[in-house]
Amino acid sequence: MSVVKINVLTVPAEQRETLETRFAARADAVANSDGFEWFELLRPVEGTDTYLVYTRWRDEESFQAWLEGPMKAAHQGGEQGERPKPAASASTLWSFEVAQQTAPKGE
Repeated sequence: MSVVKINVLTVPAEQRETLETRFAARADAVANSDGFEWFELLRPVEGTDTYLVYTRWRDEESFQAWLEGPMKAAHQGGEQGERPKPAASASTLWSFEVAQQTAPKGE
């Protein structure tokens, strides 16, 4: 079964738009990765500053290859290697194996 990685990001209100814009700009960096299965950026709606970044991968090796390749490159910064200020003030990575799953009928 697949593995799921959830990055828990604390994002101040004034950085929300920046975070969402950055994720949109780098969507292809994950979408074209071998073993990638799904991505969702979950925006908080009820009194919290915590975003969840949900990705699902074929296996742990696929995630690690993306982490060391496209993800690392996407976070390096501009041509002079300048890194923009992080939009999140804290980050925690949760890891799971998919034990069970159900899809809607007909899919």
